[in-house]
Amino acid sequence: MAEPNHHLTSFPDDGIAVVAGATGGIGAAFVRALEASGHFSRVVAAARSNDAALDLLDPAAIADFASGLEGARIRLVIDATGFLHDNERMPEKSWRDLDAGHMAYSYAVNAIGPALLMQHLLPLLPREGKAAFVTLSARVGSIGDNRIGGWYSYRASKAALNQIMRCASIELGRRWREAVCVAMHPGTVHSPLTQPFAKSGLNVREPDVAVGEMLAVIDGLTSEESGGFFDYRGERLPW
Repeated sequence: MAEPNHHLTSFPDDGIAVVAGATGGIGAAFVRALEASGHFSRVVAAARSNDAALDLLDPAAIADFASGLEGARIRLVIDATGFLHDNERMPEKSWRDLDAGHMAYSYAVNAIGPALLMQHLLPLLPREGKAAFVTLSARVGSIGDNRIGGWYSYRASKAALNQIMRCASIELGRRWREAVCVAMHPGTVHSPLTQPFAKSGLNVREPDVAVGEMLAVIDGLTSEESGGFFDYRGERLPW
């Protein structure tokens, strides 16, 4: 990994950045940071509820979103989408809590949607110069690091995302020699997603702090790290 700087100057300054999940806590912080950097000609803030409409549960909507970006030089894609819980579904504590609908929804949001986003956006990355696709995964998606169990749907769907990213990175590297495709664990970030689980003693950071840390890591990544699973400090995580 190259020595990171905090101005994203490892990326050529001839392109745009795309943030999926831009209305979430982390996604919105990415949009703010990327716009403040001044390094990209445009930052596309994509979400279900804004002008750059993107619904990862709708394959046709993903294809339409990507078609609107054809011809743009996409230097950076941040996939900040994800599902852990809502008012009806909470992470499972036991196999007794498993529910087919909950599992299917988790896979749809955490794995299938990002996979289709990769399918449509990776071919739009420039062939020359650094470009990156970063999908936000989770340490609990690591099989090797799982020592306490639980959270079946979230863990399994994030593990699936990691495998999808790994496959895509291999294919990407065959023709996009300088491109980077990685999964990243943001750590515990203060947001409605994590609030019920933010126990005392955890290193809970504000979204803007977490995003600053992740952008420093992203800035230092090279194609040699493509296909990796990293945390917000740049440390490799076990699969």
